[in-house]
Amino acid sequence: MPAQVENVEVTREKEKAASVASSTPAPAQEDDLLPEGSLDPVYQAKAHVLNRAIQDIGMGRYQWQLFVVTGFGWLADNLWPIVTGLILAPVLNEFHAKGPFLKLGQNIGLLVGAFAWGIGSDVWGRRWSFNITLFITGVFALAAGGAPSFESLTVFVTLWSVGVGGNLPVDSAIFLEFIPGSHQYLLTVLSIWWAFGQLLGSLIAWPLISNYSCEQDAPTCSRSQNMGWRYFLFAMGGLMLLLWGVRFFVFKLYESPKYLMGRGKDQQAVDVVHFVASKNGRSSNLSVEDLRSLDSGSTAAVDAQPMDTSALAAVRRTLASFSLDHVKALFATRQLAWSTSLLIIIWALIGLAFPLYNAFVTYFLATRGADFGDGSVYITYRNQVILSVIGVPGALLAGWLVDLPYIGRRGTLSIFTILTGVFLFASTTARSSDALLGWNCGYSFTSNVMYGVLYAISPEIFPTKDRGTGNGIVATANRIFGVMAPIIALYADLTTSVPIFISGAIFIVAGFIALLIPFEPRGKASL
Repeated sequence: MPAQVENVEVTREKEKAASVASSTPAPAQEDDLLPEGSLDPVYQAKAHVLNRAIQDIGMGRYQWQLFVVTGFGWLADNLWPIVTGLILAPVLNEFHAKGPFLKLGQNIGLLVGAFAWGIGSDVWGRRWSFNITLFITGVFALAAGGAPSFESLTVFVTLWSVGVGGNLPVDSAIFLEFIPGSHQYLLTVLSIWWAFGQLLGSLIAWPLISNYSCEQDAPTCSRSQNMGWRYFLFAMGGLMLLLWGVRFFVFKLYESPKYLMGRGKDQQAVDVVHFVASKNGRSSNLSVEDLRSLDSGSTAAVDAQPMDTSALAAVRRTLASFSLDHVKALFATRQLAWSTSLLIIIWALIGLAFPLYNAFVTYFLATRGADFGDGSVYITYRNQVILSVIGVPGALLAGWLVDLPYIGRRGTLSIFTILTGVFLFASTTARSSDALLGWNCGYSFTSNVMYGVLYAISPEIFPTKDRGTGNGIVATANRIFGVMAPIIALYADLTTSVPIFISGAIFIVAGFIALLIPFEPRGKASL
């Protein structure tokens, strides 16, 4: 974008937003959701006007309701990968199949869903994507409960994962576009729903699968003797449809004002802002003239082409964050190139290690428990509930640790990533069921701290105008290596500790790599 387009008014608006953000107890994002340079100047100027209007309205009733319903998406994002792991042991008992294929289908579905729904929300709007993803997940989960074969189950798992994969990219965009800049830290707080997803799945799986499943060492396992995992899928699918019903029939989501403005629907964008203000018991001075005047009357629009509001242009604006210029900017200097490369490697390694372990932890606990003489299905899922409970406070602890002197983001990430690997290694030395559970409790806690920091440090380090590209690159690396995890497991002996050793080693390597990151965001404003 030409330098002369960056007019004084837009700069003043940015400074004003930064001033508001800095006056709040929790730090707010000081930059646009999308990187500068990927948007035309008219759109960017209008976005600042809408940001200021939302900031004036403040955080109120509508946004807190949005916190809950978008939280459903975060809950689903962690629940369904856990579901696949929880049903793995009884499914393998019944179908005598190779478990990694189930996880492979899941990870492919998640990858497709994240990409398709992210772009789709720019074509047909945030509202449609928001209202469809949970419905797709619930419908195919119910269908999976009646799957007659392992192959059909794998297909249904892939299809429900396409719905699951769209939750975080769509829901995070919706939440960010409705809350004031001074409260954007609440996007991090949404991760509490992510932790609850794992706990919820484990709590429901415990009685259903433990009471209605074949024992691990049963010589035969028929469908009638092994209905627990099917009941579990029916329950989880029904829950998704219930949450979808709350979203669709109880909570009325209005289309994102920025999306409407980007499609040339300024009046509708203004109407939504006034609706949010009304729900919050406030009023807004925003008028349609405030937006339309920027089309031709402001200095921001001088020498600028009229904004293309077609669906194709919306897709191009999304894909622009992956343009070669933005990628080059992430490697513009030696230090920045080093930092970007390390973050990509860390995300990729954790994307491989976490699903490799998590997909087979239930199976591993059951087989090791059997060696100790207490490998009942009941004990296995009781332990899974304990592991889930232990993980919940980890996300909260991460928020405190990252601001400690001498430790910060980089130190916390390194320490807890290494500890995660250490606990996995230690679990293979257990000689009693209680010792095995104890080591895995340590893993559950440290891994939740690790993820809490990982989701924060990456966007903080990437430069503002190229942040979308940076986040996209590391997330893609994470998903691609997530697909590789079940492929590796196909060649591992699941009756041994091999998958656990591989995961532990990868975590430890990633932890030491984190120490090499040249930037420490603690106490510094992101550029």
